[in-house]
Amino acid sequence: MKQFAIIFSLLFTATLVAAQTMKLNAIIDSIKLSHPVVKMYNNEIRSMDEAAKGAKSWMPPEFSSGLWMTPYNPGRWKKMDDGMGGFREGMGQYMIGGQQMFPNKQKQSADAKYMEAMSSVEKEKKNATLNELINDAKQFYYQWIILQKKLNVLKENEKILDFMIKNAEIRYKNGLEKISAYYKAKAALGDVKNMQLMFENDILDKRIRLNALMGRHAMTYFEIDTTYQLNDYSSLVFDSTLLYNNRSDLKAIDKDITLTWLKQETERKSLKPQFGIRYEHMFGFGGLPMQFSLMGMLKLPLTNWSSRMSKANMESLKWKASALQSQKEMLLNEYSGMAYGMRNEMELKKKQIRLYEETILPALKNNYKTMQLGYEQNTEELFMLYDAWERLNMKQLEYIELLNVTLQLQVTIERIIEKN
Repeated sequence: MKQFAIIFSLLFTATLVAAQTMKLNAIIDSIKLSHPVVKMYNNEIRSMDEAAKGAKSWMPPEFSSGLWMTPYNPGRWKKMDDGMGGFREGMGQYMIGGQQMFPNKQKQSADAKYMEAMSSVEKEKKNATLNELINDAKQFYYQWIILQKKLNVLKENEKILDFMIKNAEIRYKNGLEKISAYYKAKAALGDVKNMQLMFENDILDKRIRLNALMGRHAMTYFEIDTTYQLNDYSSLVFDSTLLYNNRSDLKAIDKDITLTWLKQETERKSLKPQFGIRYEHMFGFGGLPMQFSLMGMLKLPLTNWSSRMSKANMESLKWKASALQSQKEMLLNEYSGMAYGMRNEMELKKKQIRLYEETILPALKNNYKTMQLGYEQNTEELFMLYDAWERLNMKQLEYIELLNVTLQLQVTIERIIEKN
């Protein structure tokens, strides 16, 4: 039994050591490859491309067969005595016939261009959806990094508080310490452990969400590379050129506008005449000779009563294109304003981060070290040391939360400019 426990422990340790550590780029690549929405859009695009292959097909030929100008009285189908020693031909015919309409090549070309362009809209919609998924992953990834940083601070706090408590117990026994600060440290240690449980659970939540985005089992264990970079967007111009070139949803609207004009062209070409041919062959009854009929056919959709729907559709499509253009301009203004606002706030947060890193945190750390040295030399009391630690801890967590806000602003800017 003991051997089994040892083997299990070794296997568990080996599993943890071999746990996958994933970088952000690897997660993004996995989303692009495995997320179900990618397969959904790819199948939809393939469906449209396959349908476009039939755009230049002809209308099917039509065939007919049956009796033609045949009397109801079957006796008249046969040869009949004409009363003068001769015979009169029977009445009625059996006919077979077929007809074929010839396609308008201009209409076919317009239909083909329209159907071939349909999938281009779906391709841009796929990219826009992927942009949202990828930036969701970035958001969860950076939140995980922040939680890990907070856990590291809490682990350090646990050591500090444990030192205070044990040292205070010894001093209290020797009559050198007041008990009130001791209990404050004990309560703070409980709070630290409670926060550790909360942050560990939040990390589990981020792991589950990232696994779902990668199309993996929700409980697949992995760790992340906690390195990160704050990008500099201070010189970037969020104008129409940048947003039109980057954002897939704006490209999709452009493709939709193109699609609208192509559809309008198909309606215009449908007003052209269409030609066809009809051939019929008749077998006569009662000696009646075989006969045929050969006729040309012409469809005239340009007449007022037959072209009304096509003309209405063309006018409707013109206004639809204008509406799409207005929608594109509205989104451009919205994205540009959001990006400038987010960049301004991000630059402020980066300045605040530098202030914490260069001034606030070093000063508070030095203050805590001074108090700790004084406490160890019996020149400072526990409540003074606790107060120095509490201020340092508060500012450390404020700094990490400031970093969290800055990273989320960066994700929002990258979501707007569709930087993957």
